[in-house]
Amino acid sequence: MSKLKIEHGASKVNWVLLKTNIEESIAHEIELMCQWSENDRKYIVNELLRFALSQSEEFQKYKAERDSDPLKKSSETKAIASTPRPVTDGASKLNPPAATSPSRQQSLES
Repeated sequence: MSKLKIEHGASKVNWVLLKTNIEESIAHEIELMCQWSENDRKYIVNELLRFALSQSEEFQKYKAERDSDPLKKSSETKAIASTPRPVTDGASKLNPPAATSPSRQQSLES
């Protein structure tokens, strides 16, 4: 089994906006990992997702089968390629749950 490795320092990659809500406890853990590793939240979330995707054997099998079928790959790639948009700094904030109070929401965004 692989181990998750978070490098210290910032990462420069192309970003695509992914709007989602996560549990408050997970948001706290991510913020703690950001402090510990001296990385931006979006970098940590990407590394966690990359690690989780690489650990899913069933998904990796599906991905390999999909990549070996050129007809399926080209039609799905066209649909996916038109969707991504670049992320601005303001859009990279976590979307706190709707039940979060305004004062709590401010502390999550800080």
